[in-house]
Amino acid sequence: MSFKGFQKSVIRAPQQFKQKFNIGEHTKDPVYIDSERRFAELETETKKLHDESRKYFDAINGMLAHQIEFSKAMTEIYKPISGRVSDPDSLVAHGNIEGIRACEEYEAVVKDLQDTLAPELEMIESRVIRPANELMDVIKVIRKTAVKREHKKLDYDRHRATLKKLQDKKEKTAKDEKATWKAENEVEQSTQEFNYFNDLLKDELPKLFALEREFIQPLFQSFYYMQLNIFYTLHEKMQHCDIGYFDLTADLEEAFQAKRGDVQEQAEKLSIVKFKTSGMKKPPKYAKPGALEGPKPQHLLTAGPSSTPEAATSPKPWQRANEGEEHPPPPYSTVPVTASSHPAINPKSSSLAAAVAAKSKPPPPPKPKPSRLSGVPQAVETVTALYDYSAQAEGDLSFRAGDVIEIVTRTPNDNEWWTGKLNGKRGQFPGNYVKSNS
Repeated sequence: MSFKGFQKSVIRAPQQFKQKFNIGEHTKDPVYIDSERRFAELETETKKLHDESRKYFDAINGMLAHQIEFSKAMTEIYKPISGRVSDPDSLVAHGNIEGIRACEEYEAVVKDLQDTLAPELEMIESRVIRPANELMDVIKVIRKTAVKREHKKLDYDRHRATLKKLQDKKEKTAKDEKATWKAENEVEQSTQEFNYFNDLLKDELPKLFALEREFIQPLFQSFYYMQLNIFYTLHEKMQHCDIGYFDLTADLEEAFQAKRGDVQEQAEKLSIVKFKTSGMKKPPKYAKPGALEGPKPQHLLTAGPSSTPEAATSPKPWQRANEGEEHPPPPYSTVPVTASSHPAINPKSSSLAAAVAAKSKPPPPPKPKPSRLSGVPQAVETVTALYDYSAQAEGDLSFRAGDVIEIVTRTPNDNEWWTGKLNGKRGQFPGNYVKSNS
C-alpha cells in the first residue's frame, strides 16, 4: 500500500466504523447487492473447481508414479545381497527369481496404464484446470473493481454527511459558507465516481453470470465424465492384471502365511535382530564384566590395605587444599587407616584389618549396617564432635564440629557407627568423628 492509499484508509476509517454498526445514513443499491452475492458465489465455486481438479490431477499422477517406484523397491528386496565385487556373476539374480519377474511385470502394467491415462489427464489439464485458472484471473480484476466501488461509496456517504451537517447550521459564518461550498464540490465529485463504478458493475456482472451458465456449469459436467473415464480405465486394467506369482483369489492372511513360511524363525535366530516376536526373553545386548557373578560385597568400615600403591597416594575426597588443616576421616572408608595417621583410630582395628588383607583368599562379604546397634546405653555420656558431618543416608545424624552429642547406644570400637541425639533429633554417626567428654 502506498502512502497516499494509507492516508485515504485513515480518512475512511470513521465512515467504515459507522457503516459496520449501521450508524447514520448509508447508500444501498438492491440491484448491486444481489449481483455482489451472486459474484461471491461464482468466485467461491471457481476457486474450488480449480483447487480440486488440480488435486485430482496430481493424485492420479502421483499414484501411478508411486506404484512404479514400489515395484522397483520390491525388485531390489527380492535380489540377493552380495558383496563380492570381484565376482563377475555378482549381479546375476540367484534369489527370488519368480518374485523379481512378477515385480517387473507389474511395473510394465503400471507404465502401460500411465500411457493410457496420459490423454485423459492432459484433457483435465487443458479443459478444466487451465480455463479455471484463467477465469480466476478475470475474477480477481472484477473483485478489485468491486473494492474500488466500495471505497467510492464510503467517500460519497462521508461527504454527504459533512454537507448535511453544514447545511443544518442555523447561523453560518463566512468560514461555514466556504466549507459548505467546498463540501458541495466534494459531494458532486464523489457522486460521479461512485455512480461510474456502481453502474459499471451493475451492467457487466449480469453478462458474466450469463457466460457462467455457458462455461462454468458445463465445466463441472466435463470434469465429472473425465473422472468416470479414468475410473473405468483403472478398473479394467487392474481387473485383468493376471500375474501368476500373486493369487488374488486366496484369503489375504492365509496367502501371507503361506508366502512367509519360516522366514520369521530364521530372522529371529540372527544375532543382529533387535526385537523378538516369539515371546522369549531376549538376552542382554552387552554383557558387563561380572554381570553373572551376583552382587559385589559391600566394603567394611575398616578395610585392609590397598592392593595398589596409587590408591595409597591418590588424593581422597575429604582432603582439603590447605595442608595445615586437620582432615576428618571418611565415615565409609576403603583405604587403610592407622593410628599414626589419626589419633582417634583404634590401633587394634588397624592391625586386624592388615592381618585380614594379608590372607590369600578374599574376605567374606560384610554384613549390612545394623539398624539397631548393640551395647549398653549410658544415660549421661556425651561426646564432642571433632569434625563436621553431613548425613549420607536416611537415619544419619548431621552435626558440626564442637557440637555436644548425647550418646544413646555405642560400641567399644570407635570405627563403627554409634547412635546419638542432638537438638531433639536422633540418628547414627561414625564414632571416629567425636571424642568422649568423660
